[in-house]
Amino acid sequence: MTATKIRARIAGTGLYVPPKVLKNQDLEQFMDTSDEWIRQRSGIEERHVIEGGIATSDLAVESARIALAEANCTPESIDLIIVATLSPDHQFPGVSAVLQHKLGLETTPSMDLRCQCSGFIYSLNVAKLFIEAGQYKRVLVVGAEAHSPLLDWTTRGRDVAVLFGDGSGSVVLEATEDNVGVSSVVLHSQGQFADRLWVEKPGTSKGVWLTEEDRQAGRMFPFMEGRYVFKHAVERLTQVVKEVLEKEGLSIDAIDHFLFHQANIRINEKVAELLSIPSYKVHSNIQKYGNCSAASIPMLLDETIRAGKIARGQTILMAAFGAGFTWAGAIVRY
Repeated sequence: MTATKIRARIAGTGLYVPPKVLKNQDLEQFMDTSDEWIRQRSGIEERHVIEGGIATSDLAVESARIALAEANCTPESIDLIIVATLSPDHQFPGVSAVLQHKLGLETTPSMDLRCQCSGFIYSLNVAKLFIEAGQYKRVLVVGAEAHSPLLDWTTRGRDVAVLFGDGSGSVVLEATEDNVGVSSVVLHSQGQFADRLWVEKPGTSKGVWLTEEDRQAGRMFPFMEGRYVFKHAVERLTQVVKEVLEKEGLSIDAIDHFLFHQANIRINEKVAELLSIPSYKVHSNIQKYGNCSAASIPMLLDETIRAGKIARGQTILMAAFGAGFTWAGAIVRY
């Protein structure tokens, strides 16, 4: 007698962004940039930013509560919490522990996963494996970022600062015996390019956590070699889409929806062009939220579902590329 295969289905999703909106025109007031320049190069029109002592965990708990309600379950029914973020409340402990407490839980296990913009797909795979192994029946996966306090909001930092926003997206995964859920996942990293997209300090790499020289040089702000990252993002995203399709034995035509990481709309347009993906299948919300790193894909997933574009029974392909370099792809039968 063949054992029934356990799968991890998406039972609920949630999105939350802080109320303050920062438009491109607002940035013109305090740095040498323009709305036209930002739109042409990234597709971004505005982003949401935190204020008033709000932290990453505050964004996470809001999207988590929405996802739990959509899944018709309580925090107490969650067996494991995974948070993907590059912008934690504190250096340690992780956001997941803080989120666990804010959800009113006592000893539910939790973990942070640091894979930057690919973090949500990495986390989705971890949750999938726990559920398929039978260790947990319901896992909360959250992507949450509060970038704004980490950015250089001056002309010196404009090339990076204008691209990012704050927000959170959550997914509740639960065990099912139906033929739905997260199926094939492909993960990659290549640390040889770490310094092409990174925050160098504070850190232990040179034996000193943070010096005055580091401060003066702005090493505590994100650095990105833009053209190099763009080229690699297009190449790696194209590859990982092909790879995860091959792993699942599917063609482009078999995918109903493509959810790419929202870093730059030009990257996603180029990937779609190279793979001959019809534009109506490729969804985007970067114009409203900017790059929310690990939160981008779950935010886009929730928004696309709520807009009635994604229906139960349809097949979704997610793909992301980010610092590390890391990149990942996943196929989900919703």
